[in-house]
Amino acid sequence: MQIRFQTDVGKKRNSNQDYVAIFKNQVGVTLAVLADGMGGHQAGDVASKVAVEGIGKKWQDTNLTSPEKACSWFVTAIQAANEVVYNLGQEKPELQGMGTTIVCVAVFEEEFALAHVGDSRMYLVRDHEITQLTEDHSLVNELVLSGEITKEMAATHPRRNVLTRSVGMPGSVEVDIASHFYKAGDYLLLTSDGLTNMLADDVIKWIIDEPITLDEKVEKLISGANDAGGADNITVLLIEIGGSAHD
Repeated sequence: MQIRFQTDVGKKRNSNQDYVAIFKNQVGVTLAVLADGMGGHQAGDVASKVAVEGIGKKWQDTNLTSPEKACSWFVTAIQAANEVVYNLGQEKPELQGMGTTIVCVAVFEEEFALAHVGDSRMYLVRDHEITQLTEDHSLVNELVLSGEITKEMAATHPRRNVLTRSVGMPGSVEVDIASHFYKAGDYLLLTSDGLTNMLADDVIKWIIDEPITLDEKVEKLISGANDAGGADNITVLLIEIGGSAHD
């Protein structure tokens, strides 16, 4: 398999609270991490950068070769990031109360492992279908799951930005983990809610399905969200699973 990564950040605010990076461990396995920070002034910027770089640095020191071990590792690494972000907020008054979402994926030879906290999402686009692989840790999603409101109502709910889990909470934070097989032709999308609040899943799928380059797909996702009126930072990391030269 050939695996290609493309990422971009469309800046809509004076400060950018999103942060994204790609890392390799000691045996060459790639980890992609995306975060969307929250907090006053520059606190969200600090939270997202500290969490992503902390997780990435730990990954670079590993030699993990299986998604099962990566899933266990994710829980430990994200818990550590949670403690660092929380303690930093306690030490510096200007950073108090900061936090961040996290969504990350490690791509192995036949499978990928993912983990997330918050409402940044990961999608799989396969055979012209889009599947959301993460479940938002948000108040409105809990209301949707309980049947109190519809998905359409959630999109305009006044408390749609309230998270029920984030990195930077006191104590421990629950981390969702999973692993899936992939195949040639798949696309894996990691994104902040700056994209998903503006573009419906079907529109995202349609753009990713277009016969354009990977870079153009990312650019079109960001410009589409901006054209739809996006006022938030929009961060997109798109992974293309291509066939080998023998396919």
